[in-house]
Amino acid sequence: MRGVPAADAVLLGFARALRAAGIDASADRLQAFWRALDTLRPGVRADVYWAGRLTLCGGRDDLERYDRVFAAYFGPGGEPARRPLRAAPPPRLRPLPRDAPAGARAPGDGTPEGPPTATLASSAEVLRHRDVAGLDAAERAQLDRLLAAFALRAQTRRTARRRPARRGDVDPRRTVRELLRRGGEPARLRRHARVERPRRVVLLVDVSGSMAPYADALLRFAHAAARGGRTEVFTIGTRLTRVTRELAHRDPDLAMAAVADAVPDWRGGTRLGQLLREFLNRWGQRGMARGAVVVLLSDGWERGDPELLGAQMRRLHGLAHRVVWANPRKARPGYAPLAAGMAAALPSVDAFVEGHSLAALERLAAVVRGAEAASVEVAYAELAQVERDSERV
Repeated sequence: MRGVPAADAVLLGFARALRAAGIDASADRLQAFWRALDTLRPGVRADVYWAGRLTLCGGRDDLERYDRVFAAYFGPGGEPARRPLRAAPPPRLRPLPRDAPAGARAPGDGTPEGPPTATLASSAEVLRHRDVAGLDAAERAQLDRLLAAFALRAQTRRTARRRPARRGDVDPRRTVRELLRRGGEPARLRRHARVERPRRVVLLVDVSGSMAPYADALLRFAHAAARGGRTEVFTIGTRLTRVTRELAHRDPDLAMAAVADAVPDWRGGTRLGQLLREFLNRWGQRGMARGAVVVLLSDGWERGDPELLGAQMRRLHGLAHRVVWANPRKARPGYAPLAAGMAAALPSVDAFVEGHSLAALERLAAVVRGAEAASVEVAYAELAQVERDSERV
């Protein structure tokens, strides 16, 4: 981020990670977070933890997710202090260079030793934009922790059911019952409104050989999405396998082990057209895809007939509320959807997005929530405003 101090950029990345986990880390809360760190010590892990917990969380439901994101983003550490430590206000966030001389601090000057917050979390912020295929073992472990704190919320829909509400249409039955209860005396009109529920999300994850570098990360993304309910997950390769039950394990590693045992076609070929037809005939047309947000996570390589894939995509588009295709190869320089399968499917796709990194998966989640693929960055407009404010500081 140009013009934004490195530590501020790290905190913005932390706020984005919280948003991806389902916490409403708005611009106002982020400003309060920064003001709290100005009063506390931004180089002390416990101070950063409690400043964020008290300013960025909006309720009890956010606390567990906040703890998971904090541990994944800033790395494992000891238990945080029970209460923030009082200290003299430090200067505005300025990360200490790694090559600073050992005698730069005077002993006993009250400055906390060790790397500041920016150094602790800079690797996580860089990792958000790294291609999953190029990560080493340590980086993949850190990515797994960040994905474990992910949350996927679908766009809501209005149902036929109604609930009592202060505003909305007049509820004639409840109003008449109230009048009868009062013996015909004037009474306040009773009102009701339609109930809103999240749409079902269906994830079709390609586990063929060409998707091998991305399959594990995408399945961990699916595992985090399945925790929210109303999410169905299938793997596609040479066979179609429903793995929603296997991903119900709370522990991500146990879930991945269960999926590995259940899926027989790891790193095989790709028969997208035939498997999509099987999905629609067996599950989709019976109701699973009707009104749902269907996400295909695949590079689009098709060994079968591309015309069959195109025909099944048209069927899917007619059933689903929205069809999203996430392709990890899309982020590569000079990419064009020239593969026969991808070219046949695109006319029936509502949003074509990337899927190669954690940041790309965050944008995919925004698209599932209803944002347009061409303007997904609008979901981060408030944070961008914070960046501009920090440039003026």
